[in-house]
Amino acid sequence: MHARGRGYGKVILFNEHFVVYGIPAIATSINRYVDVEISEGDSLEVIDERLKRRNDGFELKILRAISSEMGIDLSRSPVKVIIKGNVPLGKGLGASAATCVAITRALSGYFGMDLDDDEINRIAYRGEVICHGNPSGIDNTVSTYGGVIWFERGGKVERIKLGKRLYLVIADTGMPSSTRKAVEKVRMRMERERERFERIFEDARELVYEARRYLEGGDLKRVGDCMIRNHDLLREIGVSCRELDHLVDLSIELGALGAKLTGGGLGGNMIALAGSRREQDIIAKGISREGFEVLKVEVA
Repeated sequence: MHARGRGYGKVILFNEHFVVYGIPAIATSINRYVDVEISEGDSLEVIDERLKRRNDGFELKILRAISSEMGIDLSRSPVKVIIKGNVPLGKGLGASAATCVAITRALSGYFGMDLDDDEINRIAYRGEVICHGNPSGIDNTVSTYGGVIWFERGGKVERIKLGKRLYLVIADTGMPSSTRKAVEKVRMRMERERERFERIFEDARELVYEARRYLEGGDLKRVGDCMIRNHDLLREIGVSCRELDHLVDLSIELGALGAKLTGGGLGGNMIALAGSRREQDIIAKGISREGFEVLKVEVA
């Protein structure tokens, strides 16, 4: 018997980090995925084809946490788990969440549980806690449901209907991004500068409502303006870096409507919004010429 599960990669369009403090965020799934295949095994085995690893201790810990939440005893019913996919690892594109979602879906199928998306999302979050400590839940939510998502910590999730197609360019700084490290850095700075951070948080709250209106209305120029402003706010709370700022500036020079860091920051990836597929190609080629790895993606 075999079963398969899939989780979407993601980019956060607005308000990573702010979402941890109850401010709404907007994220979208992208056409990059993690796939998990489960079959019967003589003993519990996890093979990660992305990393060329077998029975990695951290991945076994995630698998056991998820299976325990589902009421599955893998010591009595051992399985072979194969993980593969094309979501870049450690770059703020939701690879860990996509892995947790894919594992949960595959276990649900293999053990005949037929869980709905709400249950898949809830259980996958348990794996994300192991990965990141105190995640907002936005990554696993987008990875589960797909599309463009309005997310508020505590459970409010709404789909956003786009007025126009989004053409995105993702550029890699070449530096790994640690969400856990970045979240802790923001927390420590906020404790020292609470009044200043409250002002920044209020600006982020107002901005995300603007951005939603422009996304739904198809006003991509104003969406881009909001992305630039959001990057400035993220820089103020200390999660950008010289490489991310350079990629944002370069993207704008190349004709992007907007650009910002995405994910944990302190490295990882930047996203840029193009007005058309042709402009997406121009931006991607221009960034690539400077030696950065790029992906051209759309909403999945």
